[in-house]
Amino acid sequence: MVAMITLKQIEALHWIVQLRTFERAAAKLNTTQSAISKRIQELEAAVGVRVFDRNQRGTRLTKKGEHLFALAQEMLRLQERVLELRKTQEMPARRLRLGVTELSALTWLPRLIGALRDTYSLVTIEPEVNMSRDLYDRLHEDKLDIIIIPDAFSDPQITTLKLAEVQNVWMASPNLIKTRHALSLQELANYPILIQGNRSGSGVRLNRWLQSKGARLPRQFSCDSLIALVGLAVAGLGLTYLPKECFKPLIKEGKLKIVPTRLALPPIAYVAMYRNDRPIAFTSLVARLARATCDFSSQLQG
Repeated sequence: MVAMITLKQIEALHWIVQLRTFERAAAKLNTTQSAISKRIQELEAAVGVRVFDRNQRGTRLTKKGEHLFALAQEMLRLQERVLELRKTQEMPARRLRLGVTELSALTWLPRLIGALRDTYSLVTIEPEVNMSRDLYDRLHEDKLDIIIIPDAFSDPQITTLKLAEVQNVWMASPNLIKTRHALSLQELANYPILIQGNRSGSGVRLNRWLQSKGARLPRQFSCDSLIALVGLAVAGLGLTYLPKECFKPLIKEGKLKIVPTRLALPPIAYVAMYRNDRPIAFTSLVARLARATCDFSSQLQG
């Protein structure tokens, strides 16, 4: 059985060092000197180090005892912060491990971070930008607290809150697509198709939709990066699907055009996800704040 360290032992160590004798520490803590001595013995047994130098007079700490005392001070400060919770309505200092995909990072992530800092001034944000599947796996591994991804995965242990929908359209370089009539899926197959792979939530959703329509796209090229897809499309290497509103500036500049099709692409729902087998008070508040600030219509919103 592993010996436990108690706050009473830590308090005994603190006051012995501060007041220089076991007797004064006992008086300060309203107990006996023998009780104080027992606490120190139990502390030494728990951590496996000698705290005080028995070869010296007084209460001189050993080298490892000095290290332990420094850690004990941190524990007492943490205890004070815990007790302060009952005196304040302010959210305590927290760490938020936040995972998002490229599209959120490119559009409204700055806005969300600003809102988080305004609402929770003591929060430390640790962002991660990655593919949907990678973020989902890291949430399961408890390496992220909350993720914002397309709604492509589900698990009873995961809480999902819908944020918004993104309407994608087919886009390509004006030099690649000359026709103005609406293309069928069969006609799309005549062109190279640039698509995100199965580690992308939107890629998973689009592939499922294409399969449900019986579409066969033999000249299909997979790329995980959204920004890379945009670059390849601008270069005229194929058609791709992109959020309509977010990439309007490239259309206005004549670098891309919307390719009319007979079947509209399905909207992609974006969700906030967090584990429901962990403390959720804070993460649920973050998810609701994300829903209030979510906006995929333009880039780099401040």
